[in-house]
Amino acid sequence: MVVRDAERLRVVEDAVEQLRAELGVLGVTLPSLRVDAASAAGDVAYPLVNLGCVNLDMTLRMVAVLHERNAR
Repeated sequence: MVVRDAERLRVVEDAVEQLRAELGVLGVTLPSLRVDAASAAGDVAYPLVNLGCVNLDMTLRMVAVLHERNAR
């Protein structure tokens, strides 16, 4: 996907919101999920998405969700 400079931030913000919504359906919440400000302000074609830190409980819940999906 080629993204022009003017729409780069909008695209990455939309992607973060879509990821947040899809993870929420699975019961997974990443409290620190956000656009990486430094990369979004720079000249990179694709800004980074910071998935952040999660505690052990959320880590185990994500493992369970991924395991269940991969077992299908």
